[in-house]
Parts: sequence; C-alpha cells; structure tokens
Amino acid sequence: MTARGGFSEGLYLILTEPVAGYEACAEAAVAREVPWLQYRPVRECAEGRLACARRLRRITRNSATRFIVNDDVELARECAADGVHLGQDDMDPERARRLWPDPGAWMGISTHNARQVRDAEMRGADYIGVGPVFPTRTKVVRDPVLGVAGAAELIRASALPCVAIGGMDAASVPRICAAGIRTFAVIGAVCNARDPGAAIDGLTAAACG
Repeated sequence: MTARGGFSEGLYLILTEPVAGYEACAEAAVAREVPWLQYRPVRECAEGRLACARRLRRITRNSATRFIVNDDVELARECAADGVHLGQDDMDPERARRLWPDPGAWMGISTHNARQVRDAEMRGADYIGVGPVFPTRTKVVRDPVLGVAGAAELIRASALPCVAIGGMDAASVPRICAAGIRTFAVIGAVCNARDPGAAIDGLTAAACG
C-alpha cells in the first residue's frame, strides 16, 4: 500500500454546532489557511445539513482548506466536498467508494487500536484518525483513551497520514507536537469560542511554540 500524496499537516478543524456559527468558523479557517475543515452536524435536518454544507463548500472552494463531510457520503457528494470521513460504525469504505467513485475525493477512517489501523490501510483509506488521545464528551459511546504515547505509537506504525483526535486544546497541543504528531483535530477548542479566529491563532501558536 502506498500513501496518497498531497496530505497537508497541521490543524484539522471539526465543526459541530459552533457558537460563532458555521460560516464564521469556516471563514476564519480559510483566512488562516487551516489545512482541513470537517463538517460534523448533529441536530440539523437533512435539508439544513445540505444547505449548510453548500455554504461551507462555497467558503472553502479554491482555498488552501480542504472541506470534509463527516459520516455522510451522499451529503459529501451532493455538496461537492473534498472528501468524507467515516467512523467505525459508519458506511463500509468499499461501498462508500462505489457510491462516490471520484478519484480526487479523500476518504478518512477513524481508528482506535492497531487492528483498526491495519484494517483502514487495507480498505483504501487515504488518511486515518487516531484517538481519542484525551477524554472527550463529543461521543455518546466512548472508546478507550489512548493517551499521547499510545496515539503516537499507532501513528508511527501506520503507513498512512494520521490525524490525532480527542480532547485537544491549546494547552495540550504542545505535548502532541513534542511526541512527533504533526496533524491534530480539535472540536470544542474552536466551536466553543466566540472568536474562532483567535482560537485558531492560539492553537497554531501552541503548535509552533
């Protein structure tokens, strides 16, 4: 298996009901050239999800920020996203590829242990999420916490680009970077902020410090 080229390291921003609004967060991310922006809706109806996804696609189009849709392959295809990210309980990756055969579309898969990492590599993932690194409240069913060392070990063992995910903020990002992890996902650190641009700046400064 050969890893796909073109993966950009850095902040992987996941948007779930941000207090500043989806569009404001996306605009702040694009202005700062955040490499990845994932739309992870929770309560929106199907029509609302599509409308929001299309607005985020307009904001991110022709920018340095790749737009990823969480879980929903059909929504990702409908809004012409850059890719989709699948969890362990979501659609089978092979079926996802059949539904959306665009060779340019990125497909990420969440993993929580070594077996899942190997499985994602064999099933055609372009990158994987590894976590949770720290405890998180964003999932009803929580996977065992890996810790920084555990996540770093899985990431070093994978041939694919990896995104560390789970409970990270500006205070913990330096530990992530010190462990050699180059791409990290955040949700609450930006979604709970009234000024998403300042929150992104804080995370970037922490990663570079």
